[in-house]
Amino acid sequence: MMGAMAGLEETASRAARDVADAAEHSALELLGDPTVAPVDFRNRPESAALARRLAASVLHVRWRLPATVTDDGVLLVSELVGNAVRHTGAEHFSLRMFRRGNWIRVEVRDPSRGLPCLLPVRDLDVSGRGLLLVQKLSDRWGVDLLPRGKTTWFEMRVIDR
Repeated sequence: MMGAMAGLEETASRAARDVADAAEHSALELLGDPTVAPVDFRNRPESAALARRLAASVLHVRWRLPATVTDDGVLLVSELVGNAVRHTGAEHFSLRMFRRGNWIRVEVRDPSRGLPCLLPVRDLDVSGRGLLLVQKLSDRWGVDLLPRGKTTWFEMRVIDR
């Protein structure tokens, strides 16, 4: 009986992973592939959820990275996108993702030239921790100013995580 239960649990777990993988593949089909070209989003709060889903699709399904790397990458995408949505006043932003060997690079581009600031945060502050998370969880991050806007990016080494 115990063996049958374990078999059922494994089958259910495998089915759940298959459903999740199918949903992530559909995100790439519906929104576009940020590993090929920038994917544009309207500057709305709900765009953050779409960008997270798309990043998870690339990190987990396409690149088959471990869950810890995927989770950290999705969290950092959420922080960069959140900054673009909340602080730029722009109508749109874009997401681009690269993988070179053991490194990934994620870029969020927006038309604002206003630079993000890493501010000191106190224990009781309810916001302002986004770039602190980016600094802690990524191996490198920065901002590239462009003639019309900026690209905020982070890089993570994907081995040894």
